[in-house]
Amino acid sequence: MLDDFSLSDQRNLMGLSLDDVEFHRGDIRDESVVEDAMAGVDGVIHLAAVTGAAKSHDIRDRVMDVNVGGTEVVADAAEAAAVDTFVLASSCNVYGDTYEEELTEESEPMPGNPYAESKLECEDIVAEREFHDVSLRLATNFGYSPGVRFNLVVNSFVFRALAGEPLTVYGDGTNWRPFLHVQDTARAFEAALDWDAGTYNVGLGNFQIEEIADVVSDELDRPVETAYRYERDPGPSYHVRFEKMRDAGFEPQTGLAAGVRELAGTYDPAHRIGRDTYQ
Repeated sequence: MLDDFSLSDQRNLMGLSLDDVEFHRGDIRDESVVEDAMAGVDGVIHLAAVTGAAKSHDIRDRVMDVNVGGTEVVADAAEAAAVDTFVLASSCNVYGDTYEEELTEESEPMPGNPYAESKLECEDIVAEREFHDVSLRLATNFGYSPGVRFNLVVNSFVFRALAGEPLTVYGDGTNWRPFLHVQDTARAFEAALDWDAGTYNVGLGNFQIEEIADVVSDELDRPVETAYRYERDPGPSYHVRFEKMRDAGFEPQTGLAAGVRELAGTYDPAHRIGRDTYQ
């Protein structure tokens, strides 16, 4: 494992079983650190990146330096170490403002921000190497994890609803986005080590933003105010297909409603229920 903790916290590792994990602290742009971490490795799962589509417009140079430049370093080291399989964390965000109604892996990407541009470039970088490459175009994550992010729409909606704050919806809430529980994302990375080379859309399904607000209200069993900001651009709307993922034998296990209940149970004792019900 290689991480510089620039976007996370070491305390997120507390409670995890790390007996069989060799940890390296460093930057993926540091060739010597990456080469040391690559020694004796036969498979790579590359997640390190500066994330956040909206904010990436303001930090374009950093996004490109870390995401693209860093991936070049990691891919070079993996190739030099004769790594068998390289799994890249890409994003459904690469589709951007597409005009297609149903998006498959063959659809033309139209990245609308530096983050999406960087991920598309990273796909090209790993595809040009000698190792077996798998790029996962991930849906937007939701659900609890030790480093849970509250700038993701489902997580944000649950937290705001628990705090009694209105859920802010940009536009009319009818734009579509694909979503995936964070634990299913982790499962997909592990499974992808055995998939055929290529690009895969990975997600649970597609939901409209207003639908997510309704699910949050239903699962918390309380009235939730929704504040529509019609003057704000809601961002791209896209509907992604996941047949190739399912043909590879992978099926997400945690639904949207279950993920909402899980978050609510984590942060509000009144909603705490058995983990077996989060399915």
